[in-house]
Amino acid sequence: MTIAPLPKLYIETLKSSLLNELYIENEARVVQVVARTANNLECTFEDIYLPDPDLLAKIRASKQDGTTTVVSKENWDGSMTPMHELRNYTELAHTMIGRKRLDNIQYCVEEILRSGIPGDFIETGVWRGGATIFMRGLLAAHGITDRRIWAADSFEGLPPSTHPQDVGLDISAKFYPVLSVGLDEVRALFHRYGLLDEQTIFLKGWFSDTLAKAPIDSLALLRLDGDLYESTMDALNPLYSKVASGGFIIVDDYYALPQCERAISDFRTTHGITDPITKVDGSSVYWRKS
Repeated sequence: MTIAPLPKLYIETLKSSLLNELYIENEARVVQVVARTANNLECTFEDIYLPDPDLLAKIRASKQDGTTTVVSKENWDGSMTPMHELRNYTELAHTMIGRKRLDNIQYCVEEILRSGIPGDFIETGVWRGGATIFMRGLLAAHGITDRRIWAADSFEGLPPSTHPQDVGLDISAKFYPVLSVGLDEVRALFHRYGLLDEQTIFLKGWFSDTLAKAPIDSLALLRLDGDLYESTMDALNPLYSKVASGGFIIVDDYYALPQCERAISDFRTTHGITDPITKVDGSSVYWRKS
């Protein structure tokens, strides 16, 4: 049997931990019990102890690309009623982005290191910090001590929609409190992974207030996860010029939210950016700055 070299083994284990794949059966049990209880269905010992194989398969699939998987129940007439959405229902994982997007981060980071592209890494919109924890873990695995991870977030959820392009999309803490994760909780999660140190800088506040003032000299990786048109623009405007040639820009919600795609399209058109966009999965894209 061939054992993977330690850095590779650590990186793969870190992915599995962030996605909660290591204890996925427990997640299936929780989803099963909560869903049945919420829908006034009988909950037996088997529901608690034995995860349904079909449900387990759906959870595994949802963790590949971070999509929302709907679990349904069959009605008396044979029709199906959605019971809940898997991705955000139990919130047991430390990241929602899925394995394909974690693989994309790994590809970008390792290509940056291989090519010697200068600069730090930043994510704008970190939720529980899973993607930035993974970035920091990649630096640790490769023994890199001269780059920093910037974790930018309000740590109070998304702002209320005020920009004309965001009308009709209010995913602020008032309506989606699950997206509001405090700084102390994110720092505690970094600590739990053994990755809380001076190489990670937390930028707390709205992007419009923090990013232009942040003492960031150069970026090799800019990962955008602001969801809204305004939040995406508030990150691109002060930070894109700091991305070094050969660096990467990752957009988490390009296909998932039209507001985000419009912001990217408008920014690229305004600045004459023609670097080809590459699809990561059903939500995310990236491009390399020429």
